[in-house]
Amino acid sequence: MKVYHGSLHQIHNPDIEKGRLSTDFGKGFYTTTNFEQAKRWAIKKQKSAKAGSAIVNTYEVDDNLFNNLKYNIKKFCSPDEEWLRFVVNCRKSASHKYDVIFGAVANDKIYTTITLYEAQVLTAEETVARLKVDEYFNQISFHSQDAANELKYLESEEVTE
Repeated sequence: MKVYHGSLHQIHNPDIEKGRLSTDFGKGFYTTTNFEQAKRWAIKKQKSAKAGSAIVNTYEVDDNLFNNLKYNIKKFCSPDEEWLRFVVNCRKSASHKYDVIFGAVANDKIYTTITLYEAQVLTAEETVARLKVDEYFNQISFHSQDAANELKYLESEEVTE
C-alpha cells in the first residue's frame, strides 16, 4: 500500500524521534493513505514555517503490516469513545505501547469538539456523536523505529495550493 507524509523536506529514512509530542497518537512518524491530506499537511507546515517547500513524500509499506505479529498494532476503525480517550491522553503527552497506530485524523472541527469534551461541556457520548458527523481522513503513525523502517521510500513531490 502507498502512504504519504507531508513535510518541508524530502525524507528518505523516516525518524520517529523527529516527531512532535502532544499529537493525536503521540510522538512518531505520521502518514496517510490520502495524498490530498498529506498535501494539506505539507502546505500547513510551510505556512507555519513561512519558508521552504511543501513536500509530499511517498512510501510503500506491506499490505499485511496490520497483521504482522512482530509489531504491537492498534487500529481504530472510526472515531469512537475509545479513540477519543486515546487522542486526549496522547495530547497530554501520555505514552503508549504501540509500534503502529491506524485511525482518524483529528481535524480542526474535531479539535473544537475535543476541547468541549475536555472542558466537560460535552459528555463522551455527545462528543462521539458529533465526531461521527464530521468527514475525517486516516492516519497511520509509526512509533518504533523498527516499524518506521518498514516504509520504503518511493519519491517526493513539491506541492502548492
